[in-house]
Formats: sequence, C-alpha cells, structure tokens
Amino acid sequence: MNKQLLQPAHWARPKGYANGVAVSGQQIFVAGMIGWDAQGQFQTDELVGQVRQALQNVVEVLAEAGATPAHITRMTWYLTDKRDYLAQGREIGAVFRELIGDFGIAMTAVQVLALIEDRAKVEVEVTAVIPD
Repeated sequence: MNKQLLQPAHWARPKGYANGVAVSGQQIFVAGMIGWDAQGQFQTDELVGQVRQALQNVVEVLAEAGATPAHITRMTWYLTDKRDYLAQGREIGAVFRELIGDFGIAMTAVQVLALIEDRAKVEVEVTAVIPD
C-alpha cells in the first residue's frame, strides 16, 4: 500500500505511531473492539490479554472487508488505567507487533473513567483504507 506518513521535518519523530497518514481508496471503519472473544465473553481481566483479544477482533473485522492490518491508517485506544498501560508497554508493544506489525499508523490513546462493559480495560477503534 502506498501510505504517505505525514511528519513535519522539524518535529521530533514519534515513537510507536505516526503523526499523520495519507492514503486513498476504500475506507473501512471498525467500531471499538474490546477484549472479549467471538461469543462476547472475557477470558481474562489482565490488560495485555485484553489488548491481544481486542486487536485480534480488529484483525477479524478487517478481514471481512478483505483488509489486513497493513491497511490500518488510524487507531484510537481508550484505556481505563494509563499507569497499567505504561507499566506494560513492552508486553503491549510485542502483542501489537505480532498482530498488527506496523507503527505507520496515526494513533491516539486516551484514558477514560470507564468503558460500557464493566470488565473491559481497553477499547480499540480503527480506520483502514484499501488502496485504489
């Protein structure tokens, strides 16, 4: 995919994400995915396990449109505990690289008071583009 990263030359390079991405094609919007399985059941209350499942859910929804993680251009993370997220950054990064692989994605992470599902610790929303 021809993805142009948008990085002003005089800005410090971001770590683990892109400041902006430009691409043209069919847009795919994935609703917020949480860490429950295909039957709507949580298999863990640990953040890394929920991140793994949420990202796997994203991958499976993308596949329905014929897209892969390489087509992701934007990702928003909603987290209930930023300290937990930061403390487990290495493990989360490893899961991200395994399932998504690319850091050329415009990303935002936000701490929220709570998510609609009480056991959910993370929700991940994605925009992807299949190029023309």
